[in-house]
Parts: sequence; structure tokens; C-alpha cells
Amino acid sequence: MGKIASICRLATVAMFAVSASQAVYAGSALPKVLIIGDSISEGYTPHVVALLRGEAEVSRIPENGETSAYGLEHMDDWLGSTRWDVISFNFGQWDFCYHNPALPESNDRDKVHGSIAISLDQYKANLEKIVERLQKTHAHLVWENTTFVPEGESGRNVEDAIRYNQAAQKIMQQHGVAVVDLYDLTKGFEPGLFKRPHNVHYSDEGYQKIAVAVAQGIRQSLPASVHRSP
Repeated sequence: MGKIASICRLATVAMFAVSASQAVYAGSALPKVLIIGDSISEGYTPHVVALLRGEAEVSRIPENGETSAYGLEHMDDWLGSTRWDVISFNFGQWDFCYHNPALPESNDRDKVHGSIAISLDQYKANLEKIVERLQKTHAHLVWENTTFVPEGESGRNVEDAIRYNQAAQKIMQQHGVAVVDLYDLTKGFEPGLFKRPHNVHYSDEGYQKIAVAVAQGIRQSLPASVHRSP
């Protein structure tokens, strides 16, 4: 990754780390929620924090979760020593993104001449291991499936999002993990709810709508009562 891209990424990580940390209050008896995901989760997390204020302490991992392989590698660090009551997680957009090594690393998405980041078989294997690791925390797990891929997106195919979501759905059903369907939700979004045409990111209004679904999924998984030492 180029120097400028690295600096921008660190700045983004720092910004969202501060945003998430503002939601955590030492000694609170509220349930603790961790959000794991890519930049799309970065966009909706502040709205989830606001929607669940007074119901839960919501934190997010301090970086872009990237691919399922990256998540598997960094999962222990992200979980830390906190006893999480609910873990909301997603991987996908980075997994089925195509990259062309002949292009600059900061802008190498190319579904015509590039190669897919994580094959479907490897994605399924990674998700199995991720779910098994998360279940060891004894937290309630909530999976958000991958959001819609607009036609014309330079590095991703619409059909890959569907295939990867279908594979993830089977794994979550097998493990009894709750699923929030963000694909169907965002598939119906008007153009103005996207950040720009042919892009998988959203406007602030779009993220607000996604956050409502995510918050509801988390809310349904919150423990009825949590007793913590002060």
C-alpha cells in the first residue's frame, strides 16, 4: 500500500476507534456489544451506538476487518479480554473483490483482469473457523450478510455477493447464528442512498437505514439482564 493510502487508512482507523470508545463507560452494567466488519460497518456503527444508547455499550474493532482470512488472523486481538455479550460480525465484500497486481495497490480493483481475493471454498472454511472461535466467547452471535453490489462496480460481481451470502447462510444456520439480511435491504435502496454510483458504500442516510436493521438484530440478542461488578 502506498504511503498516502496508509496514512489515510490510519486516520480512518483512529477516527472510528475514538467514535467507538465514546460508547464505552467503565463500570457500566449494560451489555457489551462488539461489531466486527469492513468499512461498511464503520459507516453504520455510530448510528448503531446512538440507537442502542442506554441499552448496550457498543464498540467496534479499531480497523477495517477486510477479508475472512484477515479476520481469522486478527480475531484474538479484536476480542481481547472483554466478556462480550453480543458479537455482530460480517465478512464478504473484501473476499469476493477482484484485484489486479498490475495496477497501483491503492486502486487495483479489476473484475475483468484481476483475481478474486478469497475463493468461495476458502471463504466457507474461514467462516467455519471464525464462528467456532466466536462461540468460545459464549456471546450471542449476530451475522450481517453482505450488502448489495451495484451494477458497474469495478471490482465485484453482483452474482458473487449472492453466492457468498448463500454459503454463509448455510453455515450460520448450522451453527444456530442469528442472521440480519442486509442484502435484500440495500438491494432496494434508491440511488441517493449510495455514496456514489457503482459503489458499495453509502451516504449517511443510507448508513442510518442499515443501522436500524443492525441495531434491531443486536437488540433481539441482548441478554434480558446482566449483572456486573462495579
